[in-house]
Amino acid sequence: MPEYLIYFNQQWVGDHTEEWFRGRGPLARAVVDEIKAAGAFVFAGGLEEEDGPVFSADATSGAVVFTDGPYVESKEFLGGLTIVDVPDEATARIWAGKIAEACGWPQEVRRFKPRRVLQG
Repeated sequence: MPEYLIYFNQQWVGDHTEEWFRGRGPLARAVVDEIKAAGAFVFAGGLEEEDGPVFSADATSGAVVFTDGPYVESKEFLGGLTIVDVPDEATARIWAGKIAEACGWPQEVRRFKPRRVLQG
């Protein structure tokens, strides 16, 4: 089955109170539990905003160079993601809609390219 990435940029979240965010957590966890119960769960998680490491690795010069901070200076950065393994786009849309409702902000959906088996 195809796998879909459902994700959001942190800037799509908007300004909300701590109480509002605390109220969204149980809703989002309930959707993840529903995805798991349906057998479509691959992975879900939010990314550290300020406390976690952010660095890039670039090997285009022939040697790997590590640089602190994001690869590209941007006003937007990935805030969190969910990966589902579902039979079709219609089902991916259902999960994306449920996640968007639970979180309270938009989600974008992309299908992964099919995995290719490497022959040795």
